[in-house]
Amino acid sequence: MTKYLIIGKNGQLGTEFVRQLTKNNFDFVAFDHHQLDVSDTYKIVELIEQIKPEIVINTSAYNQVDLAEKNYNLAYKTNGLGVNNLVFACKKYNSLIIHYSTDYVFDGKKDLGLYEENDLVNPLNEYGKSKYLGETFLDNYSNSLLFRTSWVFGEGLQNFIYKFLQWTKNNNTLKVSFNEISIPTSTKTIVDLTFRAIDSGLNGKFHLTNSGCCSRYEYAKYILKISNLSNIIEPVDIASFNLPAKRPGFSAMSNQKLSKELNYLIPEWSDVVKDYLSS
Repeated sequence: MTKYLIIGKNGQLGTEFVRQLTKNNFDFVAFDHHQLDVSDTYKIVELIEQIKPEIVINTSAYNQVDLAEKNYNLAYKTNGLGVNNLVFACKKYNSLIIHYSTDYVFDGKKDLGLYEENDLVNPLNEYGKSKYLGETFLDNYSNSLLFRTSWVFGEGLQNFIYKFLQWTKNNNTLKVSFNEISIPTSTKTIVDLTFRAIDSGLNGKFHLTNSGCCSRYEYAKYILKISNLSNIIEPVDIASFNLPAKRPGFSAMSNQKLSKELNYLIPEWSDVVKDYLSS
């Protein structure tokens, strides 16, 4: 039986992986960031030596986009050095490394269409730069899967749906950006497609998102509709929030490469958001 190592088990994505692995009686071990810091080279090497996993799924990440502008050392250690440590430790056993990056590696200036895997990378903030550094380290290891994803939501407090619904409790009128466009993506979709990719023997770089795209404003309006809430949403320019980290205005990525490789029609973002809010 294939042995899995899950790193970052308490995050949104890690939680979903643990749930699915447990449900299907897979052989796995999982650690949270307190138990295993990916930037600790010695700990990573020691653990890989002990466990000898066939598949390592790294869901750990420093994803506080605005805080990363100041805490860039921590962002680079986790999102960059951590990946390098995994590559170094896994080479001995040729373990498959699965790692997740972000649409924020792009600058939002693409003229036409959704971003594809080989489009020019030009991150605008320290978070995006740290995630791209992790990508470059993974490029040096052939037995790997890199999935770029966006606007991830699942069980937990660190996603737009949860935060937005909290805001609605205390504010009748809410301001949401109309000029941030990407793709809400469910952890269930990510886990499902990750396992499909493993079963298909895929390697390389893929965009793993749900299908379609929307603005934050459209996303918020849809959440209100499905949740039967009557709050008022004002569309505003993202610049009005004066956020520390600059964000790409348009960072929606095409999932067609992965869809074709798996011969699988990936669900629309609106459908998975509806399922999530209805569960």
